[in-house]
Amino acid sequence: METNSTNSLPQTKHDSSALLEAVVGALPVGVSVQDSEGRLLVLNEQAALAIGDRITHLRGQIPFGVRQAGPEQIAQRRERFMKRLGGSETWLHERIVMIEDKPHTLLVTGWPVEVGEERMLVSTSIDITERKRFEEELKFLAFHDQLTGLPNRTLIQKRVDAAMRDRADGDMFALAFIDLDNFKSINDYYGHMIGDELLRAVARRIAGQTRPCDTLARISGDEFLLLIDPLEAPEQLPRLMERITGAMKEPFLIEGHELLTSATIGASIFPLHGQTYDTLQRCADSAMYHAKSIRKGSACCFDLAMNDAMIARMSMEQRLRTAVRGRHFRTYLQPKVSIGLGKIIGFEALVRWIEDDTEVMGPGGFIALATELGLIDAITHFVLNDVADCLPQFRRCFGEDISISINIAARQASDVSFMASLTDCLQAEGLNTSIILELTEDALVTERFQNQVLPRLREMGVRVSIDDFGTGFSSLSTLADITADEIKVDRTFISSIHERPRSQGILKAIESLCQALKIEVVAEGVETEEELNYLEEHTSIQLVQGYYFGKPQRIESLLETFESVGDGMKSLSLEAFLAAIMSA
Repeated sequence: METNSTNSLPQTKHDSSALLEAVVGALPVGVSVQDSEGRLLVLNEQAALAIGDRITHLRGQIPFGVRQAGPEQIAQRRERFMKRLGGSETWLHERIVMIEDKPHTLLVTGWPVEVGEERMLVSTSIDITERKRFEEELKFLAFHDQLTGLPNRTLIQKRVDAAMRDRADGDMFALAFIDLDNFKSINDYYGHMIGDELLRAVARRIAGQTRPCDTLARISGDEFLLLIDPLEAPEQLPRLMERITGAMKEPFLIEGHELLTSATIGASIFPLHGQTYDTLQRCADSAMYHAKSIRKGSACCFDLAMNDAMIARMSMEQRLRTAVRGRHFRTYLQPKVSIGLGKIIGFEALVRWIEDDTEVMGPGGFIALATELGLIDAITHFVLNDVADCLPQFRRCFGEDISISINIAARQASDVSFMASLTDCLQAEGLNTSIILELTEDALVTERFQNQVLPRLREMGVRVSIDDFGTGFSSLSTLADITADEIKVDRTFISSIHERPRSQGILKAIESLCQALKIEVVAEGVETEEELNYLEEHTSIQLVQGYYFGKPQRIESLLETFESVGDGMKSLSLEAFLAAIMSA
């Protein structure tokens, strides 16, 4: 009978065992098969590397003695093999082995199989070294600060929570809040690269004053948290904090610059001041602010008396946020007078916080907090909007050359995006030549302001004034290097100047330098006739400002005065006009 060739199996020219060996050898994973005695019947190069010997030595052998195992280890391996062989489930584990003198992590999987009447163990291994390294990197990034390598906010909280769980009755630990003083000024003046190096050096120096059992973390730009665990007694804490503050006052040599700074520390103790991470951190933060209010570079431990101050600060924060949302601010103006011309040539805009429609708070009571909370930009725009609304009438009353000065915080001056929005607003409202931006010395000398902000202001015709001159860190030494249209000499030099020869000498030096640089000088804080007489008789300063000429007045009051005087206002003397607005 003839056989149908289409139903017959195809003939192969390959040897099945050779084909199996070739396929197994080409796999990117280790593959091995052991018989019931543990002999390696099937094995590829990847599996041989994982076991720890050459494939030619291992095939057909029992591998329990590899890697110079002793009798006890061989017995343990044999017992483990027999247990897996006799089981019924797949097993999986990670194993670290040395391959070419380098540690590798292998993910090993095995399962027993029945082949004919014999039970065998099949194993595979995958090299996951790179995956494990990547996972460790991700884990490190998730829990550590990338700049300093210190634990971050998340990890320090986990460790504080763990410390609280592990406490026995009576055991204590402390949480110290460390704030680097004046870091922003250094960062702005020297640039971010120097600032970053300083933060790394600060981290190393603080860590050098702590114990191996303590944990130092960086939780934000220039803020660190230190977990002091264990704390044997509260009396230990001041000594540790003083050691850190003392070390921080030593100079830092960064890229050829000798930088001087300090750190202010506040600390809280578990369980005396709180039994949650948030409470302990809040108490430490409150203690730090208390220490900073007394003296920068000092340290303070929280006490219950500070709780009232902390509650008051939290209340102040909430009220201030509400005030910004409800636009509860008013702009006041103080005249700037030319004593030579005998007329008002400008005003300084000063913001006031109005609470409950009656209580008025000056900027000294809230500007620092507003800056810290990120609310200062909105407040500045409130003032700018008020000035833009009133400027047309001021121009009609005082002429097109009238100017109004607006204060810009140091943080704002180096914030390129904010300054861009501010200049856009000035341009849109046509205020370019009528607005003078008042900045402190430390704001003017920052690299970002000088390189990215000032050129735009110059292009637009916006004038720049140095406020509170003589009180900043730069003073006369950098006046020649910065571009400004005027400086406002701080009241500390003008007060009783007729009786203070040293202040007179300083004022003459400032005046002489400004004349050479063609910078206008404004004497701030003139309050008495004697002070004014000295300026008129002994200096060439023409512009003055102070309570002698009038306290800051609400824009609405000034506009009402303009309305009541009417067309006769331009004929009024300076004294008559100032009297009119003072009585409004």
